[in-house]
Amino acid sequence: MVILAVALVLAVIFSSPFFITPKFKSVGIVYPANVSPYSEESETEQMFQILQSQDIMDSVIIKYDLPSHYEIPRDYKYFKTAIYYEYSQNIKIEKTPYDAVRIEALDKDPAMAASIVESIIDFYNMKVRRMHNAKYYEVMDMYQKLLNKKERDIDSLKLSLYKLSVESGLLGYDQSSEEIMRGYLRTVTSGAAGNINSNEVKRLKENMEKAGGDLILLTESIKNEARAYTAFKVEYEDALRFYDAKLTYCNVITHPYAADKKSYPVRWLIVAMTLILTFIFSIVIILLVENLRVSRLRKNQNQVQN
Repeated sequence: MVILAVALVLAVIFSSPFFITPKFKSVGIVYPANVSPYSEESETEQMFQILQSQDIMDSVIIKYDLPSHYEIPRDYKYFKTAIYYEYSQNIKIEKTPYDAVRIEALDKDPAMAASIVESIIDFYNMKVRRMHNAKYYEVMDMYQKLLNKKERDIDSLKLSLYKLSVESGLLGYDQSSEEIMRGYLRTVTSGAAGNINSNEVKRLKENMEKAGGDLILLTESIKNEARAYTAFKVEYEDALRFYDAKLTYCNVITHPYAADKKSYPVRWLIVAMTLILTFIFSIVIILLVENLRVSRLRKNQNQVQN
């Protein structure tokens, strides 16, 4: 009982704020949004992996100057190992049973613990936005090159059509065919043949026979290229829309807040475990001492009897 009383007093003293710095916990729970998996992983697994990435960890360390906060000298030989260890001990990221992600931070400053969780969420959004924008930029660059090529092709086709029209006098297949037909019908069916420029009609007919196929081909090619250009333009504008959009990539279910009660250490647990271990250790020591004493008494009795 004396040993237990002493252990109780010591446990209370050494678990006090004078020896163990109390820490406050802040928690945020988030679900992924506006993302799609890269492989067979789920959106939550992807989010979990990104939240544990090196650059998010380094961003938090730099923003809050954690080496100074954790009192780790920057010239320490194992500085990186020490700072990452402290980070892992005070900041936990894990999946919940409901496919959400729980972000937990412990710190002696409750406001800083809440701010760290908020910053991790912000850094996650920025990292995913950078990743998406890099891909959208690649798509935009690809479609921009295709649009430039289509513009050159259309301009080339238009120039060829213009040259063909100037050389042949044909404005368009349908329009030229109609004019030729009118000329021939008036010549044949009316007596006012003098009003018709028969030579011009004949020239247009000959040119139509020579260049009509090319005229149709160029006209249809321009239409096809214009349709392709329009389709590429739509894809380019979709990529540009997402590139310029300031989306967030998570839904915050539980927002972190500055706790008003410490979470570490749990003094009653420390005291209880100390008492239990002390009791067991004391019983073992007492049994050993008693066995040793009994053994000595028996040995002395045997010596006296002899």
